[in-house]
Amino acid sequence: MTSVRSLYSSQKLALRYFTLSVALFGVMIVFGLVAATQYIHPSFLFPALAFNMVKTMHVDVLILWLLTAFFGSLFWLLPSEFKRDLVGMRAANVVFWLFCATIAAVALTFLFVQTGPGTDKTLWLINQGRKYVEEPRWAAVVVAIGIAVFVYNIIGTAVAAKRVTGITAVIILNMIPLFGLYMIAFPAMTNMALDQFWWWWLVHFWVEATWEVLIGAIVALVLMRVMNASRSVVETWLYIEVALVLATGVLGIGHHYFWMGAPKYWLGIGGFFSALEPLPLLGMVIHAVYDAGEHKMKMTNQPAFYWTMLEAFGNFIGAGVWGFMITLPQINLFAHGTQWTASHGHLAFWGAYGCGVISVIYLAVQEAGGHEQIGGRAWKWAFGLLNTGMYGMGGSLLIAGMAQAFYERAIGGSTFNAYVAAQQTPWFLEGIWMRWVFGLIFTAGYAVLAGNLIAIARRSRVPVAAGTLAVEGAGTR
Repeated sequence: MTSVRSLYSSQKLALRYFTLSVALFGVMIVFGLVAATQYIHPSFLFPALAFNMVKTMHVDVLILWLLTAFFGSLFWLLPSEFKRDLVGMRAANVVFWLFCATIAAVALTFLFVQTGPGTDKTLWLINQGRKYVEEPRWAAVVVAIGIAVFVYNIIGTAVAAKRVTGITAVIILNMIPLFGLYMIAFPAMTNMALDQFWWWWLVHFWVEATWEVLIGAIVALVLMRVMNASRSVVETWLYIEVALVLATGVLGIGHHYFWMGAPKYWLGIGGFFSALEPLPLLGMVIHAVYDAGEHKMKMTNQPAFYWTMLEAFGNFIGAGVWGFMITLPQINLFAHGTQWTASHGHLAFWGAYGCGVISVIYLAVQEAGGHEQIGGRAWKWAFGLLNTGMYGMGGSLLIAGMAQAFYERAIGGSTFNAYVAAQQTPWFLEGIWMRWVFGLIFTAGYAVLAGNLIAIARRSRVPVAAGTLAVEGAGTR
C-alpha cells in the first residue's frame, strides 16, 4: 500500500473540482447521446426534452466541465511553482459550492422552464439566448465573480510569494483576458451584426485564445512533473505560443466574420491565420519528449504521459488540420453550419482541452495517493475506447457534413427544400448512424475512465507528514 501525501488546501479544492468536472463530463456525454439519438429518431423523449434544449445542455456542460477542470488543474499544479499554498482559499471554496448550486439551478431551468417571452425578466432568470452563454444573466454574474476570485487566487499568490517563473508569468498575464473577455457575455445588443461581432470575440478569444494559452501552461507543468522535462524547453515553446496567439489571434478571428457583413478583406486574412495557434504546443511536447529521451528520464505516470501526447497531436489535428480544412472562405461557404463544422468542433475541443485536463487528473490522483507509478490495463481501455469513439464520431460527422455541403449547398443552393433533401441522402444517414454507434463506444470509455480514477483514489489510505509534495522542485533542469 502506498502512502498519501499531505495536500495544500488549494490541492484539496482541486480534487473537488476534478470530481465535479468528471461528473459534468458524464452529463455532457448523456445529453450528447440523447441528441445523437434524436437525429435518428426525432420524436425520442419529445416533448419532455426538445432537441434545442438537449443541444444547449450538451454544449454548455462541455464548457463547464473544461472550465472546472482548468480551475482544478491550476489549483493542483501551482503550489509547486510558488512553493506555497494559494491565497484566498476560503473565498475559493465558497465559489466552488456556489458554482455547484448555480450549475444545478441553471440545468433545472433549462430542462423544465426552457424559454420565456423576450423581456428583461427572461434574460435575467431563464435564458440569454446566446450560444455558449445561454445561462441567465444572474448565473453569468456568478461565473464572473468566480473567475474574479480565481484571478485573485493566482495573482495574489504571486504577489505574496514574490516568486514568478516564466510559466506563472504567462498564466498571470492570461488571467486579464480570461476575466475581461467574459464581460462580453453581458451586453444585450439589438443590432445582430454588432452582437455577432463581439460575441465571436468572446467565443474565439475566450475559448480559442485564452484557453489555448492556459492549456499550454498546464501541459508545460505536466511535462515537468511526469518526465522532468527541461523548464527552459517548455517555457521557450510557451512564449512562442503566446506570441502566435497575439500575432495571429486577432487576425485569425476574421474567419468568423465571413458571412456577417464584415469587410471583404477578412476573407483572406481570417482564412490564413486562424490555423497556426496549435503548432507551438505540438513543438513543446515533441521537444520535451526528445529532451527527456536524451537524458534517459524515467516516466512514472503512463496515463498522464499518453494523454499529454494525445493532447498535443489531437490539438494539431482537431483544431489545426480540421480547422484549416473549413476555415478558408471558398470552403466555408459550403461547410458553414453543417455537420462538417460539428466534426471540427468535437475533435478540436477533445484534442485541444479534454485530453490535457484528463492528464492532470491522472497526475493528481497519483500524487494525492503517493503512488510511485500508475499503470495497469484499465486506463488503456479507457484511452482506447474514448479515442476510438471520438475520432469515429469526428469521421462520421465529416462524412455527413460533406454530404450536406455537396447536396444541400453546392447542388441545392442552400434552400430549405435542399436542406430537407440532404437529410435523406445515404451518406448523411450513414454518417449520423455511425456517429451514434461511436458515441456509445465513447460512453463506454467514459465509464471505464471514471471507474479507473475511482479505483486509484480508493487505494490511497495512509497519510504521511504534513507539508510534503511528491514532485516538489521537478523540472528544474
